Amino acid sequence: MKLLAPLLMAAALAAPATAAFAAGPAPAQAKPDLEKGAASFGTVCVACHAEDGNAPLAENPKLAQQHPEYLVKQLQEFKSGKRESAVMQGFASMLEEQDMKNIAAWLATKPAKPGEATDKALVALGERIYRGGIADRNIAACAACHSPNGAGIPAQYPRLAGQHAAYTETQLKAFRDGVRKNNLQMTGVAAKLNDREIKAVADYIAGLR
Repeated sequence: MKLLAPLLMAAALAAPATAAFAAGPAPAQAKPDLEKGAASFGTVCVACHAEDGNAPLAENPKLAQQHPEYLVKQLQEFKSGKRESAVMQGFASMLEEQDMKNIAAWLATKPAKPGEATDKALVALGERIYRGGIADRNIAACAACHSPNGAGIPAQYPRLAGQHAAYTETQLKAFRDGVRKNNLQMTGVAAKLNDREIKAVADYIAGLR
């Protein structure tokens, strides 16, 4: 019995160490491959978003210089159906997560082409809302999350500067009307804006740089 007790104690002490060793460290995440990202973009995305990510048609967003984390999130949610788009779901379903990361990292290296505000009658209203919000209606300033110059905050809020006004207007209305459901914060903000205010903000954003 005296001999058995030390053996049991030794086994008990050894068990946690063995379990910890068996678990091992988590596998390292593969770094984005820019070359593969460029190739995947050229195969899947280029027709709508142009060779450098600066889509020429106002209905399609400019993706150049966008934060990679934001792009990956959107592609994942298109693929899962959380963000609804029959066209984008079809393309996103062709991509694995590493493909998405490669594409997003490559796009982040492409300079975004500047846009411009075109509606002089509304740009002042757009600037007021973007920079200061509408206090008496509890509408927060866009700049609080997307920064005063529209650069956004990496890994948190997307870059908006220079984005096509028509695309931004469409997305704000989709948030407001419950068509786009993948960001409750934006749904809450857009729900308080009327069509004129949305158009004004979208036009002002197009001219940010």
